[in-house]
Amino acid sequence: MISETKKRYFQYVANDLTQLNSDVIRAFKREHDLGAEPELSKIVKGEVEFYAHCVTKWGLKMGLWEKVGNIKELGDREILFRCTNEYGTGIDEEPVKLSDKWHVWKINGDFEPVGLLDDVTRRAYVGLVINPRGIIELLKGNKYPPLYPD
Repeated sequence: MISETKKRYFQYVANDLTQLNSDVIRAFKREHDLGAEPELSKIVKGEVEFYAHCVTKWGLKMGLWEKVGNIKELGDREILFRCTNEYGTGIDEEPVKLSDKWHVWKINGDFEPVGLLDDVTRRAYVGLVINPRGIIELLKGNKYPPLYPD
């Protein structure tokens, strides 16, 4: 549920050994009325808004989402992720706004250092393992994590 009247769907697509053996999900862009029960086969053919790493079982235990079915169609899993260790702030420090220490990878692939992001790597999905409440923020259309650099 992303509001009092709307919900969105995401699908578990893989485990990524490269990023702490975390779950990889793909979240679909379309919103649905809270009472609607669309066909899962149609949902997974919809536009993907983002891919993310998370621990899906934590979101279930926290009551933030529920499992509604199982579809074998997983879509393209050649997803490019990016990550940097330069984010957030220290005590009395300004947030890091621009990093030149990025690396990219694909699911279960090797990290590749790229330094500054270029046009291709800038479009890669943030590869942090995101807590369940952060996934909900992304589903609502908010930036998460908020202090992650460009």
